Amino acid sequence: MPRMLDVSDEVRAEIGDEEADRLLTGDNAPGSYDCTSCRTAGDTEQERTSTVLFVGKETAVLAFAHASCVPSQVVPVPEEQLQGAVRSINGQADAASAPVPTIPAPTQQIETLPRQAVLGVTSGLVLISGDLYPALVVEPTEPIVRPGTDGPEDEFLTLLTEQGFVPVGHLKEAPADNPGWSVLLVTGLLHAVLQPGPGVKPTAWWQAHQPLQVTDDWRATVNRTKKVLVFAAPVGTIGAQPREDLLAEALERAAAAGLLVGAAMPLAGT
Repeated sequence: MPRMLDVSDEVRAEIGDEEADRLLTGDNAPGSYDCTSCRTAGDTEQERTSTVLFVGKETAVLAFAHASCVPSQVVPVPEEQLQGAVRSINGQADAASAPVPTIPAPTQQIETLPRQAVLGVTSGLVLISGDLYPALVVEPTEPIVRPGTDGPEDEFLTLLTEQGFVPVGHLKEAPADNPGWSVLLVTGLLHAVLQPGPGVKPTAWWQAHQPLQVTDDWRATVNRTKKVLVFAAPVGTIGAQPREDLLAEALERAAAAGLLVGAAMPLAGT
């Protein structure tokens, strides 16, 4: 039976006309699925459905999402991250059926960067002018010096402003967009913050060692806003806050002290 599938030109180019036609005729597409974006049930026979192809260096995973959540697209993913996503869905070949566990907010991931600097990344919701936004807060565990120097000045914020982040003096309005940057979610898990690369494809500025779980509320909010606010502060400014209200207070203090930069980034992936 024909399916109500959207197969974009870029997805068709990756999987080939023959496979795309098999999907559209229902020969190689599921009837029901779990949306890879909002994680609720979908039906390719009853509602418009997007095909989403996650592509690594050697691995590709085809997933399905409500067309109202995300358009059909190809999402470049680092190979090791895609392999991690495959492992996280309990060995199932179809990422669209992957169960996504939930944990209390906020959540935190620590990742080692070049020069042995370590970034802490915390997810949470922030309230700005009465609207909720999904946010990531980035704070290193030691001073960040300019590449090629030995310091001693911490230039973390200076380096980020040179990359398009803007100083945040208060949380009364969302920071401006940073073109070329994006936040990568794969099957509802946080994988990376991407920056413009030397070629066509972006590169990872921050990349999770293991995919980072986010809460249902965070995921639902990002599905609505289609963007993530990324804030950054120097070491020792924010700290590990156990609740989102305390995280917001720490952000306000950092902003008032001139120790906060931020940028709005679109969601890459689902």
